[in-house]
Amino acid sequence: MRIVAGDFGGRRLKAVPGMQTRPTTDKVKEAVFNIIGPYFDGGQSLDLFAGSGGLSIEAVSRGVDHAVLIDRQYQAIKTIKDNITVTKAADRFEVIKGDAQRVLDRLATQQDRFDLVFLDPPYAKQQIVKDITRCDELGLLNEGCRIVCETDANAQLPETLAGFKLIRRQDYGITIITIYQKVEAEA
Repeated sequence: MRIVAGDFGGRRLKAVPGMQTRPTTDKVKEAVFNIIGPYFDGGQSLDLFAGSGGLSIEAVSRGVDHAVLIDRQYQAIKTIKDNITVTKAADRFEVIKGDAQRVLDRLATQQDRFDLVFLDPPYAKQQIVKDITRCDELGLLNEGCRIVCETDANAQLPETLAGFKLIRRQDYGITIITIYQKVEAEA
């Protein structure tokens, strides 16, 4: 696993030990960023089930100003911190250990708002539509925010989602990438 492009391009990343997480492959990561980027002019990203932190680190490498990474597993948090160290830009990342739903409530009180959200939950615990809706209800998403969902084929994410438009759905073998964008609220 490596950082594909940008300021930190080519640097190696560690995977979370064990079988509880499955890292996004470099091929899928590159494809995702070719769809949503490939480069950014600032903004803030949120990674709700960060795993190794690879997606957020890639986003910052490609120009996102700041990334918030959340995971509940100790091993994932340790791996994320190790991976952030290779960037030599730790101030551009905030790592939070905790339950995603509780952390969302806390972020809402801090009035954080995001331009890019990664949702890659454990496949057995997918509740992506609920997570997107919750982020929106809490006011965490800027207009135009892109939401990158990584699932297996069983997830069956909807074509239409109130307040969002489907940008793209792409199949990469056992991994399905679905990207939504928050649309401007009608007056």
